[in-house]
Amino acid sequence: MKINIAKSSGFCFGVRRAIEISLKAAKKINANVYVLGDIVHNNFVVNELNMAGVKRFSKIYSAKNKNSYLIISAHGAGKKIFSRAINRGYKIIDATCPRVKDIYKIGRRLERKNKIIIIGDKGHSEVKGIAGQLKNRALIIEEPGVLPNNLAKIKKAVVITQSTQSLDNINAIMGKLVKIIPDIKLYDTTCRITRVKQEEIRTLPKNNDAVLIVGSKSSANTKRLYLISKAINKNTYWIETAQNLNLDCFNNVKSIAIMAGASTPDKIVKEIVSVLEKYSRE
Repeated sequence: MKINIAKSSGFCFGVRRAIEISLKAAKKINANVYVLGDIVHNNFVVNELNMAGVKRFSKIYSAKNKNSYLIISAHGAGKKIFSRAINRGYKIIDATCPRVKDIYKIGRRLERKNKIIIIGDKGHSEVKGIAGQLKNRALIIEEPGVLPNNLAKIKKAVVITQSTQSLDNINAIMGKLVKIIPDIKLYDTTCRITRVKQEEIRTLPKNNDAVLIVGSKSSANTKRLYLISKAINKNTYWIETAQNLNLDCFNNVKSIAIMAGASTPDKIVKEIVSVLEKYSRE
């Protein structure tokens, strides 16, 4: 069996940076270091950081002492989160991806004269953060089949996108919005690595018998990679670790492609490759 690892597989810049910032913070002497939610959407990484001393919580409680730090995850957060943390005694360590911060700047600059529409997953922390950085309430659209009822009242709008959005989804939604809103402009704020990964995953399923998408189920970018690949090659499987491999699926497979999401460590991919190599030799 030939194993082909995608060139763009694995960590993106923003994820790697957030992990490095978190590990550095964990080494502070006598510090209480916390992160609100997941630093990145990968269970393995979250557990590793917890073992290093970065404690995860879902709500901002009052700080234990003056040496308490709150890390803002790679996905970012709204202004209220920053204010609440400071008011409750935390020093902020901002690990927001610089590309996400660029989206904040664009949204804040353009909302003065435009209605802001965000194409993204409503429950995702990045989308909540983008919306929470704006003065005015933004409209959030997830898919072309579910549009807000009040779009016809909008005369002028700017569309910004979650950094890991599917390009197909963006185009499909914009195809509908341009027919409803007279003056509308798209600022495609998907990050470069998202575009690279999505372009590559449109090729790999055609050139391999099977495809493995590796990443946590909570990862938005991994989910999109899976959906793109599955539409092209039905023998596409989404797993989190080597323990999730069902080797019976690869009995007649001569070539398999592996694409890891932007928050998936190389260590996990190496373990999967090791299991597959052993299986192919048996």
